[in-house]
Amino acid sequence: MKRVVLTGGPGAGKTVISSAVAAAEPKRFVRVPEAATQVYDFLRTRWDRLDVAGRRDVQRRIYQLQREQEEALAVDAARGNKVLLLDRGTIDGAAYWPDGPDDYWRDLGTTAAAELARYDAVIWLQTSATLGLYDHDASNTCRFENPEGAIASGNLLKLLWGAHPALHAIAAYPDLAEKVAAVRMVLDRL
Repeated sequence: MKRVVLTGGPGAGKTVISSAVAAAEPKRFVRVPEAATQVYDFLRTRWDRLDVAGRRDVQRRIYQLQREQEEALAVDAARGNKVLLLDRGTIDGAAYWPDGPDDYWRDLGTTAAAELARYDAVIWLQTSATLGLYDHDASNTCRFENPEGAIASGNLLKLLWGAHPALHAIAAYPDLAEKVAAVRMVLDRL
């Protein structure tokens, strides 16, 4: 295992869980932060405030930053024989591309298969919105989805990652500590 992605819709716990796991096991994991939040913070905007051209531009920036972070942190990880634990992966941008996933791959000059092959395992996390616990943008100001949108986004991401041979799904939990434990169990099995 060299690269493990945590993915899922808004409010799934990707950032909190990847941070907690990497902090608890720094000799085992190097965390790759979510590129989308960094790009939106830098631009002081979010997806729903952009026109179609702006959404395309942002997704290209997110993809590029994701790749750069993965490559830079892979060097550190390899030195310490650690696993990259990613808060989202390059596939995620396809869920937010205005013209659909096929056009996303064409625009970036890649394929879904090539991007899936970048990762050794994927852990899809179900959003807390399915339990009525979604906090919208309270914990991340870049979020724009309502609960139904968060669920739909999560389901689309599960579909986009669905061809990965090592896809693991973790349901929403009312207690985040239980979800962290469930992710750690999957990681231990890997």
